[in-house]
Amino acid sequence: MQPLHSFRVCQPLPIGSVFLTLLPMKHLSFGHWNSEATHHAPWEDLLGIVIGTILVALSLSIYAHLGMVTGGVAGLALIGHYWSGLPIGTLFFVLNLPFYVLAMMRMGWGFTLKTFFAVGLLSLIMNIQDRLISFAALDVLTGSVVAGVLLGMGLLAMFRHRTSLGGVGILALYLQDRFKLKAGLVQMAIDLAILAVSFAVAPPLIIAFSVLSAVILNLIITINHRQDRYIAR
Repeated sequence: MQPLHSFRVCQPLPIGSVFLTLLPMKHLSFGHWNSEATHHAPWEDLLGIVIGTILVALSLSIYAHLGMVTGGVAGLALIGHYWSGLPIGTLFFVLNLPFYVLAMMRMGWGFTLKTFFAVGLLSLIMNIQDRLISFAALDVLTGSVVAGVLLGMGLLAMFRHRTSLGGVGILALYLQDRFKLKAGLVQMAIDLAILAVSFAVAPPLIIAFSVLSAVILNLIITINHRQDRYIAR
């Protein structure tokens, strides 16, 4: 029998640690639980998605205030809002539904679920944002530049955490992963096509400022969203 002083007292594991050991977190499609050089932890993904969504929501509120348009599904939602008066958030959510099939087939469940969360959160924010923020005066040139920067940084945050706001973002990321086409250039081409349609709901001067904003946001993504400059996914 060993003397009492020879026994080693085992420190109890925190409840959270015990819980994590029971979950095969590293096998989930959301990435490893711990942050690494090549992977984000789930809480980092969540924080990045929320921050990106807030930036995008603020940019879209500027677009809506100025009567501007943008590309992608967000642009289609703005055009639909100007034409029908329906809430932007509701239109954005509904228009994104068909693209989840491509996301599940090509990008995986983790990407799809994170994108669904981001789209749902943005739709909710957009539907209540009028009660939270308003603009008394906003110059159209200033607004187009600021909105482009906010939208570019918001989308960049989401791309860095392997998610998007659906639609064109899913298609752009898929083409980049599959064919090494730059996501920013792909999105710019599609955005310009959508902006051409917007002449039906906005005057030419507003379209010109919308094009300027689209160029700014896509340059931000093209310059910064490069695999040789960023490792973690």
